[in-house]
Amino acid sequence: MAEGNSSLNIWPEIEKAENENRRELVLQGSTVDKKIQSSGGLHARLYSLSLLNYLEISQCPSLHEIHENIRHLSHLQSLILCRNKLTSVPKSIGDLKAIKVLDLSVNQLQALPEEVCALSELNTLNVSCNSIAALPDGLSKCVKLASINVSKNALSRLPDDLWCSSLELLSSIIASENAIEELSSEVHKLPALKVLDLSSNKLQDLPFELADCPKLKETNFKGNKLKDKRLEKMVNGCQTKSVLDYLRVGGRGKGKGKQQDGDVSEKLDGGRNVSKKKSGAKQKGKKEAEEVDELNRMVVRVLHVSEAPTAVTVKVSAGVKDVRPYIVCCIVKGMNLRQGNALKRFLVAQTKLHDEICAKRTTATIATHDLGLLKAPLLYDARPADTLKIVPLGRKEMKAAELLKMLQQEADEQRKQKKRQNVSGLHKYLQLLDGKDLYPCLVDAEDHVVSFPPITNSERTKIKKSTQELFLEVTSSTSLQICKDVMDTLIIKMAELNKLTFDAKEDVGSDEETDVISVRPAEDLASPELTVLQVKVMDVDGNLKVVYPSKTDLMSDVSNLTVIR
Repeated sequence: MAEGNSSLNIWPEIEKAENENRRELVLQGSTVDKKIQSSGGLHARLYSLSLLNYLEISQCPSLHEIHENIRHLSHLQSLILCRNKLTSVPKSIGDLKAIKVLDLSVNQLQALPEEVCALSELNTLNVSCNSIAALPDGLSKCVKLASINVSKNALSRLPDDLWCSSLELLSSIIASENAIEELSSEVHKLPALKVLDLSSNKLQDLPFELADCPKLKETNFKGNKLKDKRLEKMVNGCQTKSVLDYLRVGGRGKGKGKQQDGDVSEKLDGGRNVSKKKSGAKQKGKKEAEEVDELNRMVVRVLHVSEAPTAVTVKVSAGVKDVRPYIVCCIVKGMNLRQGNALKRFLVAQTKLHDEICAKRTTATIATHDLGLLKAPLLYDARPADTLKIVPLGRKEMKAAELLKMLQQEADEQRKQKKRQNVSGLHKYLQLLDGKDLYPCLVDAEDHVVSFPPITNSERTKIKKSTQELFLEVTSSTSLQICKDVMDTLIIKMAELNKLTFDAKEDVGSDEETDVISVRPAEDLASPELTVLQVKVMDVDGNLKVVYPSKTDLMSDVSNLTVIR
């Protein structure tokens, strides 16, 4: 690969970093991409910046390779090479012994060099959205590895040594959207595992040993065709506790469960009681699974626009077409936010959805409002940065341009405080507005900006414990379907949280994790139902663009969700 001349036409960003002995450097976007294209690669002087401990080169489709001279950046702790078109990684990456964060996501990699396993300080590895067919053996040498994301690749298996007790810090494994056929029964050897996502793979079974992971709190196996259809229904409901409980009692009696105390007596009894005891265990497991299904049942009722006494509509101006064109909205009633930690749980869940299904807000953004504080009708508009004003959450009213500048400074400061080991989530979605002359916003009837996606919504319509009806909004610059998928997921999560809130009445004070109180009388606890009111989105001429939820929305595979239309 050709590298830019080391002395002539030095890039100003590199020259500045060199002259100021900077510890971090960010090269991203179309301006940098044009330089890479014209010079046939990264400028060679980049590899002489030996003081760097944070280097990010992203969103440069002309970047196909990294030179082996990357080895000279021996102080690097974070190397972010995401959203380029890299087809390979040099073996010399193994010389970067100080690396803690390695992000190679959204490229065109088909393999990783074995030398990656020599990164003994590696804490976070992200190679999602590539075409990697196999991970190198030897990852167990990365004993400080805490998080690995290999989603959206071409993996048929995960390396055997990933399930190694020496990886005592490994808490998160994200391997969704691959072709993985088996989850190792050795998974229980990971003492710190909290998050395991193997959704949309080719699994047919889940090992009973999964239930022995001491800290496992969140699993996702949706999109796998499991042989055990009852287990598959639980999996599609994303009910981690139910899945683990089911596996713990041996499922439906199939496969090798754990030996119970009665097994010894069975052998001593010459096998006469074996059939009876196994049958009893099978029936017990089946009964417990059925009870789990019933306890977790959730109900969502859809109310059509024609049935709503005061329908809320959203009009879309032509200006958003080139800025952030897609939006879906709805109204939710029956969400209990009053008691205990209910509101906090909901806000935490929303943040988690932003991080996961919304990809750090880069594919879509959720905004939630107190419907009682909204003045309809609403307008989804695009306005200049110097005239758009909003009262951001927890702040005073300011112009959009001023807010973005402040957030960028906060993001930079946050990264420095974390010793440049992680890229702040703020950086990722702030970039979506780079180069835009107009900014998207949702405006109420009094011309107050109540939402500025993907940045923030307004303090004016902030939800509180006293909120009785919520107005939900999902926007995207990618596709309308993504908006709908995110809204589906949000409503299902709300139903799940609402059910948890109502069902936890008997457990108040017994467990900090479930410190919530029901506000319904005991006889109503069996059906804490949510009501979702349709909202129409139309253009300024009154032509319908989308109504949510339509007949094809909320068609979830979640086994314990009932949608009444």
